[in-house]
Amino acid sequence: MTAGDELVHLLSATFPTRNVKAALGHFQASVGEFQQGAWESAIAKAGKFLEAVLKCICGNANIPVPTGRRFKADQLLVALEQIPRGTVDDTIRLTLPRACRFGYDISSNRGGRHDPDEVDPNQMDATVIVGLSSWVLAEMVRFSQKGAVDPDRAAQMVGRLIAPRYPLIENVDGRVYFHGSKKTARAIALVVLLSAYPGRVNREELVSAIRRHNMTDNAARVAITRLKGVVDEDADGNLQLLAPGRKEAEELLGGGDS
Repeated sequence: MTAGDELVHLLSATFPTRNVKAALGHFQASVGEFQQGAWESAIAKAGKFLEAVLKCICGNANIPVPTGRRFKADQLLVALEQIPRGTVDDTIRLTLPRACRFGYDISSNRGGRHDPDEVDPNQMDATVIVGLSSWVLAEMVRFSQKGAVDPDRAAQMVGRLIAPRYPLIENVDGRVYFHGSKKTARAIALVVLLSAYPGRVNREELVSAIRRHNMTDNAARVAITRLKGVVDEDADGNLQLLAPGRKEAEELLGGGDS
């Protein structure tokens, strides 16, 4: 079972499967656009994600969702807030709806529209709304987890969902690419490991990831041996970034191209 299938299976126990699949599709699309620096598209797709999430929430609360043009997000958000206390969990009644409302305000009222004399808000809006979307999805996992999966596995899934997203990292069907200017074998290794954190990357998979960036096999293996002190390696050769490594990778992504 892939990670995506596992998420669908977990969330479908609590929310309508159709809406869960739509939400995950829009989430992945939004993150993909964000990682390529397509701010307006990332915001628009995050708005679609939040709409699918709202339908998930309403499905859980047994609130009918109108179709087509009769769908009004604000009306559904108000209906959720008016559910009597104790009838449904506050995660469904208040927490997730309030997060959705904030996200809707960004995606609907700003997006690509701004005054040319002002600072362009698209990048900061995309950063906020993609982070918010990650948090919303993680909260849905937390809410759905109760008794459904091992708590440690659920925590790992949540950790992956709320991990920071970076415009210079692109993930294509599980293959990670680093688009920064300082593209050394070490930099690529650090960025690939950061993209997987808090998960691990097998040593051979990391070699392949570095080689995809036109690096030699020898350069890739030498770079990995020099990561001592910034990675933890388990008995099976799976690497996880330690705090110093995460700091170095984040500097490459945040300020390495200035």
